[in-house]
Amino acid sequence: MQNNLKSDVGNRLKERRQQLNMTQRDVAEAIGVAQPVYQRFEKGIFECNYLQLFALCKLFDISADYLLGLTDY
Repeated sequence: MQNNLKSDVGNRLKERRQQLNMTQRDVAEAIGVAQPVYQRFEKGIFECNYLQLFALCKLFDISADYLLGLTDY
């Protein structure tokens, strides 16, 4: 289940980033991580911490519930 969650979160991050026409580098800089670290978030290899989760939700204008797959919007 945990690997599926990481993959699902990664897919939602990538989808939203692309909707906003942002690069991985854009997002990484906005949330204060290196681009390879953010890339691992999208690939489901690495988990973000709660401060990064907060920053991603604010940047992408989405809820943590959506990002974690608890809601569809």
